[in-house]
Amino acid sequence: MRRTLKDLQDLIWGGRYSVKLHAAQHARAEGFTEADIVETLLNGRELAVYPQDQRMLLLGYINVSKYLKIPLHVVVDYSPYRWVDVVTAYIPDQPYRVISKERVAILISNHGRYSERVINPRAQPRQRPRAWRLKGSF
Repeated sequence: MRRTLKDLQDLIWGGRYSVKLHAAQHARAEGFTEADIVETLLNGRELAVYPQDQRMLLLGYINVSKYLKIPLHVVVDYSPYRWVDVVTAYIPDQPYRVISKERVAILISNHGRYSERVINPRAQPRQRPRAWRLKGSF
């Protein structure tokens, strides 16, 4: 069942959510609170939707001061009927990552929806150049 962010926000307003242990551990380790998570759920935006897993990645911001905001990613699971589980929440390592031309093309072709699963990673990892081997025998 495909749910929209608006559907999930209605459940959040009704208190029909739970913050899982993994999200609570990240919050404690990285210094944000459940209130920051809920703020992201209510005022954030979709970054990716994973319909096969019935999960959604949201982007929100933690207001540290009047002039400073820190990005916060929240992953929710909406598979239970009329309930939202906050699976994890974290401060991203690369919040301002440049989007490649390939990702932009997928966004345009999918009417603004983007999923990492659509993009195929490189088939093989990079090989080291042959020159790195030491000459001689061991």
